[in-house]
Amino acid sequence: MTPTLEPPPSHVRAAFGARDAEPELIDGGPVWRCGEAAIRPAGNPAEATWVAKALDGLVVPNLRIGRPLRSTDGRYVVGGWAATKFLSGRAEPRHDEVVAVAERLHQATAELPKPRFLAARTDLFATADRCAWGEEKADLDADLGGRMFEVLAGSRKPVAAKPQVVHGDLFGNVLFSGTLPPAIIDFTAYWRPPQWAAAVVVVDALAWGGADKGIVERWAHLSDWPQVLLRATLFRLAVHALHPRSSPQSLGGLDRAVHVVTEVLLK
Repeated sequence: MTPTLEPPPSHVRAAFGARDAEPELIDGGPVWRCGEAAIRPAGNPAEATWVAKALDGLVVPNLRIGRPLRSTDGRYVVGGWAATKFLSGRAEPRHDEVVAVAERLHQATAELPKPRFLAARTDLFATADRCAWGEEKADLDADLGGRMFEVLAGSRKPVAAKPQVVHGDLFGNVLFSGTLPPAIIDFTAYWRPPQWAAAVVVVDALAWGGADKGIVERWAHLSDWPQVLLRATLFRLAVHALHPRSSPQSLGGLDRAVHVVTEVLLK
């Protein structure tokens, strides 16, 4: 689904208790702040409803969670929109803290059941995820990451860590605001080991966040670390190779991450 930059219509704002609030686009969208509500498009109502129910009762020490808002008639999704309580803060290059957030969050999500909607996902991120784990094959553009993917894929070995519900896109979705605890937004569910979700943060931080190479060693105590780091790298390479807006120039950051991860695999 292409994110819409049209604000939520008045009947949606009214349903979530923000009838008179002036919609304000947050950081380029597609989320709109409407008073104390953050309203966003819900491309998959089943997924949005599941996420809302999962987050509604989740308690994580030293972490703010955007609690889902129900409409006046009890729904989590209205007219293709879902809402949470607005959380203040900005994403900052505090990469190790984001990995620590991943650790705390996934201790809390460890007992959540596997969502049924995951099996039906066909978006490019789901495809890239399955490719990274050797569960699916796709036509990956060689010049946009597919060639590096094929080279690295030969180093895959079994991962013993157990899968669970994880937030697979925490980089850029952890907000910091003064002395308040960090906040998580845009929960994107995957069924993978929690160490993999931490590794995705590390790969993203290396590729696009200016992280120092030492971040790889600082989290090397996590189980299956070289292999989940490899899967995270393969995931991002596959996303890049499949994404319609990718270019050879945008591959530069990932190239750096690949070199750092390759050093880990060769040790």
